[in-house]
Amino acid sequence: MKILFMCVANSARSQMAEGLAKKLLGTNVKIQSAGSKATKVNPLAVQAMAEIGIDISGQTSKAVEFIDPVSVDTVITLCAEEVCPVFLGKAKKLNWPFPDPTGSGSDEEQLKRFRDVRDKIKEKLLLLKSEI
Repeated sequence: MKILFMCVANSARSQMAEGLAKKLLGTNVKIQSAGSKATKVNPLAVQAMAEIGIDISGQTSKAVEFIDPVSVDTVITLCAEEVCPVFLGKAKKLNWPFPDPTGSGSDEEQLKRFRDVRDKIKEKLLLLKSEI
């Protein structure tokens, strides 16, 4: 199985999903993430993941146009309220709509949203793992 996680900036949800999937799904599954407007990995995503023992500090934000369609058989979009990027390959497409944890509020309020999204992504990945 070859999974691509996508959201707009490839800075938070898709980065956390990539880190979680690599940890939970093992080495037999190829994991990537990308976005339509790649930026940089959000430090609060790095912090939220570090809290559960997963280091994503070395991950980088990537634009979807640089992903080889042959390297993907399942695309999972993580957008809720915004328009998700489109992947033009023939891969199976799933949507796991999670709200963008970035935005207004104090760092602690934002970090709580990152933790909530991280935990919900983990739940979905555990269900996916049981189906593989």
